[in-house]
Amino acid sequence: MLGMSQPRLVFVHDWLTGMRGGEKCLEPLCRLWPDARLYTLLHSKGQISPAIEHLRPKTSFLQNLPRVERYYRYLLPVMPMAARWHLDDCDLVLSFSHCVAKSVRPPAGVAHLCYCFTPMRYAWHMREAYFGGSRFGKLKRFATDLLLGRLRKWDRETADRVTHYVAISETVRRRIAECYDRDSTVIAPPVDTEFYTPAPVPREDFYLCVSAFAPYKRIDLAIAACNRTKRRLVIIGAGQDDARLRSVAGPTIEFLGWQTDEVIRDRLRRCQALLFPGEEDFGIVPVEAMACGTPVVALGRGGAAETVHGIGTLFDEQSEEGLIAAIEQFERTADRFDPLTARQRAQQYDKAIYVEKMQAMIMQLCKK
Repeated sequence: MLGMSQPRLVFVHDWLTGMRGGEKCLEPLCRLWPDARLYTLLHSKGQISPAIEHLRPKTSFLQNLPRVERYYRYLLPVMPMAARWHLDDCDLVLSFSHCVAKSVRPPAGVAHLCYCFTPMRYAWHMREAYFGGSRFGKLKRFATDLLLGRLRKWDRETADRVTHYVAISETVRRRIAECYDRDSTVIAPPVDTEFYTPAPVPREDFYLCVSAFAPYKRIDLAIAACNRTKRRLVIIGAGQDDARLRSVAGPTIEFLGWQTDEVIRDRLRRCQALLFPGEEDFGIVPVEAMACGTPVVALGRGGAAETVHGIGTLFDEQSEEGLIAAIEQFERTADRFDPLTARQRAQQYDKAIYVEKMQAMIMQLCKK
């Protein structure tokens, strides 16, 4: 970018409460454009990287609610109202969205590029995972269906505020077409393959899950499978399902809470395999595992079907029995796993490739 005038960028991110997949997509561009402005619904100070903190995120009125970090996901009905930022004096708006960020209005004549993790999963393809089942009685279910219907209508209408969509996977590209009737370009999220590397350490007798504790992640399946077969399972993560998951865990299950990237890398290098039982839009963790030369046992849907196929063990039935069968299949064929081939697959998603593609698209749109 030497010799080029720096475009004035505005970044919009749903919320900044930890360094998860979405924040890992934002961070490299914050390093490239340290003078960009950044808007978000709420910001947990100290929970994101220095590169993102440097932009001094501007938040919504939700930030002023007491202890909002504990319950912000339940504020979904008011998030569209909270996301009404006034943007001006910029050359491009870049939203990183799985919820409301893509609804932001760009200034007149300014392009809005949306890096779309998925159309709002709560309102579209994962309604049952979040709001189905016995947790909701008839009255609550009726009210929830009414709310989600309005959210889908709002989500579809605000989709036209985006001039260009980038999907994180072919799975999400299809969803964008189905939900918004829009075309999109696929640019996969960045994986730090220089950090996630193999190491000459012995494999230990445990399986690993690394995940936020949200319903659709289906960590409960990994717990149930390892409870039933008495396999050791180490779980790194935290979230809204924490208490429920701990309550069903048997003696072979160990919870570590959130851990640093260094601890995650160490466990990836030592585990028998990563278990990935949920349907993800892309799923960075399986690719990080492959970068470490680690086997992956994953549900064969969503992003994992694109990244893990031909390398790891995929299963079709999202159930305790389906996962147990996949683990047993992996164990029967573990000697055929090639760590080098797994790492080569992961390198197709290297961070440098993401940065190059996103930078090229941003500069192209700023020239128009």
